Amino acid sequence: MLFQKKKIEKQEYDRENEKPVLKCSICNGEQVAGFKNIHSGKIREVMYVRNDAELKRFMDIYGITEITKEY
Repeated sequence: MLFQKKKIEKQEYDRENEKPVLKCSICNGEQVAGFKNIHSGKIREVMYVRNDAELKRFMDIYGITEITKEY
């Protein structure tokens, strides 16, 4: 059986009005990657992050090189 790595489809986000954030829970360590509206402060959650590989995948999908953590 031959396994092929699934190609990551690049997606865009509103770079003028949103910044990438990693929302972290202090209590249980859960992490959710998403985008924070810089005007309203509202976070649009995109995906649940359980390990570094999933965080890297999120960053690759959206072409992000830097992400901030919020608690």
